[in-house]
Amino acid sequence: MLLNINPTNPQMRLVARVAQILKEGGVVAYATDTVYGIGCDITNKKAIEKVYQLKQRDKKKPFSFMCSDLKNISHYAKVSNYAYKTMKRLLPGPYTFVLEGSREVPKMMLTRRKTAGIRVPDHPLCLALVHALGNPILTTSATMPDGTVFEDASLIHDHFGRRLDVVIDSGPVAGTPSSVVALIDDIPDIIRRGAGDVSPFE
Repeated sequence: MLLNINPTNPQMRLVARVAQILKEGGVVAYATDTVYGIGCDITNKKAIEKVYQLKQRDKKKPFSFMCSDLKNISHYAKVSNYAYKTMKRLLPGPYTFVLEGSREVPKMMLTRRKTAGIRVPDHPLCLALVHALGNPILTTSATMPDGTVFEDASLIHDHFGRRLDVVIDSGPVAGTPSSVVALIDDIPDIIRRGAGDVSPFE
């Protein structure tokens, strides 16, 4: 199903419909402030397994997830004063921060070191979906097997077909993935240089 949802002023009736599909174990594609993403409810193990199959990804490599704001992050990760100040300055924005996960995070969403990648995208639709679902949403870029990023919702719809329950078309996206920065033990470590400026961490 291809749904058109306004990226800046999402129609809440449609957002609620997608949230219900997520609650029922659905897998959806949506625009973010960087690229189109694929996601599901992080509390639904079967849905997470579906995403692993879609991405042909090793289960030892957990996916990141989206939270709605800093308060939401502190429920799912251990946030030091340094991490809080850093994220408050840069979020919402095109960053994924790697933090030590809390007990609220399902084990399959954590690395061996019990860390998790967390995003708060600067995109009203993403934030509305997380609010409507009531849980963080797993997020991974919508890519071809060779890593090529899809920049158009209709191409995602054509490529994945029935393997996705909903593809939300919110128009074009920037097309550059988020920057990934680990903040473990208050020592910033740039893991990937992407859309967000990482010069403060160098």
